[in-house]
Amino acid sequence: MSGSIEVPADAGQGLRVVCGYATHTGLRRDNNEDSLIAADPIFAVADGMGGHEAGEVASGLCVQTLGMSAIAGTRLPRLTAEDLDELVQEADARIRQETSGRAGTTLSGVVLVEAAGTPHWLFFNVGDSRTYRLSQGQFGQVTVDHSEVQELVDTGQITEEQARTHPRRHVVTRALGTGDDAEPDFWLLPVEEGDRILVCSDGLSGELTDEEICGILAAVADPQEAADTLIEATLRSGARDNVSVIVIDATGVPAAP
Repeated sequence: MSGSIEVPADAGQGLRVVCGYATHTGLRRDNNEDSLIAADPIFAVADGMGGHEAGEVASGLCVQTLGMSAIAGTRLPRLTAEDLDELVQEADARIRQETSGRAGTTLSGVVLVEAAGTPHWLFFNVGDSRTYRLSQGQFGQVTVDHSEVQELVDTGQITEEQARTHPRRHVVTRALGTGDDAEPDFWLLPVEEGDRILVCSDGLSGELTDEEICGILAAVADPQEAADTLIEATLRSGARDNVSVIVIDATGVPAAP
């Protein structure tokens, strides 16, 4: 599945957002347990986990909760991290109720909000799905993985390269719906002219290095083509997991007051 959206410039703001997205079951899985939402101002990927299609239910309930919220379709809402946390906890409760703790999901993404009178990215994350930012020629992961291997990297026990092949690399330390820690992390950053944001499940970051991801994002101008190219590169690499990506571009960013 793939698709794209374009949000026209707001008469008062001038900000223009263009988005492309794609998802694929991969080459080793029977079902796609990823779900995504790409509807301004919310862009997020949820990677479900649990047998007998329960993972699909968990990730679907997660993005459905975001999509049915009051901020859906609102241009530059004045949303705080506390407001977004309430939504995430609502999703966590719905998943636990519907699946009786048999399934869970990661969640990573960004909401385009107004803060201090200007557009900001409100990034959020639970688990090991990721959100990256390519801004002013600099590329990096904004979110921090909630995983056993990330904790090992943080404490210097293994390197990032070793983490890519570690036998515990898929074990998350936070997730929605499992009854364990579902607390999201948040980052609020001003939108810069020409920003490109990537939200993805670990089906992408587990197959491609950050350097490979950055190379594609920097080389392919159209966000939908960039999303499709990332999926194609993942398939060439073996695609051992479901993979989902959202690429968001921001232009016409108003100057700070």
